[in-house]
Amino acid sequence: MIMTDYPSNITDNQWNSIEIFFDPDKHKRKHPLIEIMNAILYTLVSGCQWRMLPKDFPPYNTVYYYFRKWKYEGSFEQAMSELHRTVRVEAGREECPSLGIIDSRSNRTSNHVDTDKGLDGNKKVKGRKIHICVDILGLPLAIVIHAANIADSVGAELVFNEMTDRFPRLKAILADGGYRGESVANCARKHGWKLNVVLRPDDCPKKFIVLPKRWIVERTFSWLEKCRRLTSDFEYFANSAQAMVQVAFIRLMLNRFIE
Repeated sequence: MIMTDYPSNITDNQWNSIEIFFDPDKHKRKHPLIEIMNAILYTLVSGCQWRMLPKDFPPYNTVYYYFRKWKYEGSFEQAMSELHRTVRVEAGREECPSLGIIDSRSNRTSNHVDTDKGLDGNKKVKGRKIHICVDILGLPLAIVIHAANIADSVGAELVFNEMTDRFPRLKAILADGGYRGESVANCARKHGWKLNVVLRPDDCPKKFIVLPKRWIVERTFSWLEKCRRLTSDFEYFANSAQAMVQVAFIRLMLNRFIE
């Protein structure tokens, strides 16, 4: 089989940098795992269904088998976390960040989705929220997918719990006005972090303005929007949606720092 060089494909060098998380024993297989990964990336970027993968990829049921396997084994999360540390060092920063920035985005879900969905009354979106905390580079510290009817202040506690004992240098979390309240501040304090809520100035007209450092997480969401699979949530299970976001960050970091 001759593989087409799709724009979503990763190079051999990029695969070599993450292969240990997906193929630690390097067994010989009918379909090389880099082809499996490229098929997953094609689905992520193009937004196509698994069954509609081009024929020069491995069979779709094989691709989905590995996606599900790597999701439950935590391979995507491990690769993303290791790449994050590598990228920070390459950028001249400490492996562990000292500042986090948290925010969420509500995503519409398709009709067949039946788990972890609700109505975001503020944005009038029925679906799920992608809730992330990023560092100063806009790269992920934690990703949580939950129903859109869960308030940001409540969802933040889920994100903070994902970050427990993982970032010893972390001191502060920046957030917008949706995270005001003693409960979320106390949750951050319990982990040893200070929650700093950055509000829009009172005299500011009702339009978008750039708030210092808060804009970084907004830029991260714009990066994710380049992947069509993430513009709407088609995943039946929330952990599949979380895995797709992890794959998007893996691709982003590979393309930025490894040729």
